Amino acid sequence: MQQIQDQRKKKVLVSCFKQIGRCTVSCILVLLTQFALTLVPHFFPASSLLVQLTLSVVVLVFVLGLGRWCRRIVGVYASAPALVFFNIIFIWAVYIFIARQAIPYFISIVFNIEVTLLILGVCSILSSDPGLVTHGSSDANKLIETKAFGVEAHNKGSALLKRVRYCKSCKAYIKGFDHHCPAFGNCIGQNNYVLFIILLAGFLTTEASYIVCSSQFSRGSWILGGTWFETDLAGSLVVSTMLFSLLQVTWQGVFFTWHLYCICFNIRTDEWINWKKYPEFQFVIQSQPGESFTRVMFKNPYDNGYLQNVKEFLSVKG
Repeated sequence: MQQIQDQRKKKVLVSCFKQIGRCTVSCILVLLTQFALTLVPHFFPASSLLVQLTLSVVVLVFVLGLGRWCRRIVGVYASAPALVFFNIIFIWAVYIFIARQAIPYFISIVFNIEVTLLILGVCSILSSDPGLVTHGSSDANKLIETKAFGVEAHNKGSALLKRVRYCKSCKAYIKGFDHHCPAFGNCIGQNNYVLFIILLAGFLTTEASYIVCSSQFSRGSWILGGTWFETDLAGSLVVSTMLFSLLQVTWQGVFFTWHLYCICFNIRTDEWINWKKYPEFQFVIQSQPGESFTRVMFKNPYDNGYLQNVKEFLSVKG
């Protein structure tokens, strides 16, 4: 008995050290990335915004490639959620210690509240239940029964198994599975989909606010369009984090728009990508006389119109 307890304690310690190592690597990678980005406004202060954004992408690709190479040598991989968290903290620190001095008091309070809520949202979704079908639950028992009788989980006659999908990353069945989000280290499913959309909107709002604040600071300090000597480290940090936020807003805006589309048409990302795996999305068109093949077309059986789809999304309960 004592030996079993010792083994458990050892596993817990190993797991803790591994998590500490991954967080440390993530922190170092964020610092390396953010300070590498400062080279763009520092050496190219007079370049256009488009040129600086392009150069920032090149720097990000180079640093991330270097990080992967180093991680293979060290053997410790970064944690995606930790990368997200440390990037938020870094940008917040740049705002508090540098950019805040040029921002009106009320706007500063609003931005700090946005960042605080964003951090709370990230912490919430990390530990949220996406709709896991646990062993021994009524959903799991029903799933086993339907498999035993050869009935697929998408059978619309079974409310419990409606849209239960399998996540390869978590190796678990998730109700209303949309996708596995590496950035949050969790699946996005029926129970946390609303939180995920709110969090996406929070990222866009907070980053857009930072872009406005950093732009105001840059104009007030004559950093943008200045010379190499006029752009110091503090100013370069403000501009580089603004460029980073612009890149983030760009891809997150596309991602957010996609999920709004999914909500309006009541479809999940996994279902749209892998619709050929799920028979309820397959509409078979019989071959015409003289033809030797049949065509399979996509058809969404869950689309009940925009208003009803949005209403269903907002009324989902875990």
